[in-house]
Amino acid sequence: MREISFDTETTGLNPLDGDRLVEIGGVELINFIPTGRTCHLYVNPQRDMPEEAFRIHGLSAEFLSDKPLFVDVADEFLDFVGDSRLVIHNAPFDMGFINMELGRCNKPKIPNTQVLDTLKLARRKFPTGSVSLDALCSRYSVDNTKRVYHGALLDAELLAEVYLEMNGGKQKNLGLVPDDEAIDLDKLNDEPKKRVAAKQRPNSLSPSLSEEEIEAHAKFLAGMKSDPAWNKYLK
Repeated sequence: MREISFDTETTGLNPLDGDRLVEIGGVELINFIPTGRTCHLYVNPQRDMPEEAFRIHGLSAEFLSDKPLFVDVADEFLDFVGDSRLVIHNAPFDMGFINMELGRCNKPKIPNTQVLDTLKLARRKFPTGSVSLDALCSRYSVDNTKRVYHGALLDAELLAEVYLEMNGGKQKNLGLVPDDEAIDLDKLNDEPKKRVAAKQRPNSLSPSLSEEEIEAHAKFLAGMKSDPAWNKYLK
């Protein structure tokens, strides 16, 4: 199962108010495990960078001024994603910007059916307390000390670790067998049981008791049989 842990950085909160995408980060996952393949793109927003946004991600308008426009990297982004599911923390925010940018360059938008929102997943799993990415990192002991600024690729990498832990962690299947070779216990339990005839030893075992011990045991049993108190247990 291929998925993409995904995050973006922007100039603000609302694409309908003129805010633009400035960074894309994606981490390829196969069966919840990062493969090492990533997609990291900076995008020139063709506008200024508000101070509030700069304090969050540290990307200045000057730094982004020589970066490509989204239309120039759209195909690279779409080729990386393909038809794989996007795993996003607070998906409506990121998808609002992605689909706005795709619409601007006449590219097909990514449907909601291709997106998994880990924020919703975390809220169901932990109905009380914070479920921010930092809070989940703390809950699952994921090291986020490098997160001085929000960064799309760094946050996608952290989310990949959190998502793995939310799905059972690295010992989910203990790596004992490939997924396509795993035993289906329900199917196994439904199969008719086969009777196997007991095999007889080819040679009888020699007794481990001495003749004296055997004789003493026989006398003990004979004494019990003569005692009325034991008769009910020996019938």
